[in-house]
Amino acid sequence: TISKLMKDYDLVSGIKQLAEEGKPIFGTCAGMILLAKEIPGSTVEPLSLMDISVRRNAFGRQNESFETDLDIPVLGEKPFHAVFIRAPLIENINGTTEVLARLDNGTAVAARQGKFLATSFHPELTDDLRFHRYFLDMISGEK
Repeated sequence: TISKLMKDYDLVSGIKQLAEEGKPIFGTCAGMILLAKEIPGSTVEPLSLMDISVRRNAFGRQNESFETDLDIPVLGEKPFHAVFIRAPLIENINGTTEVLARLDNGTAVAARQGKFLATSFHPELTDDLRFHRYFLDMISGEK
């Protein structure tokens, strides 16, 4: 699993050190799973950096992957085209975590907690750079 590989290649301590130093961290899809505090029913060992609970592969198998437009106010008025591939969802949000995007049914699919940003979907699979710019603004301290 991804958490085993992170241990094998000693990435856990490095990521946690960056978090302790206040560096922004952006997790997409499996990255969101790793940032979560809880992953009920999973053997994945999360980094527990965000006060969220996520469910893995929440939308089904590969052939049930989908794309949809999301309203994400922090990115402006234009909808963001999101690509979900065997994506997780956010089941519970606690503490200071802010939901940035929801599906039409209310399911949370993007969140921010301080310097941590997480999405269920893959913004890198579109030509829309607004999420990446938002993260760069977090790094530069503008957001």
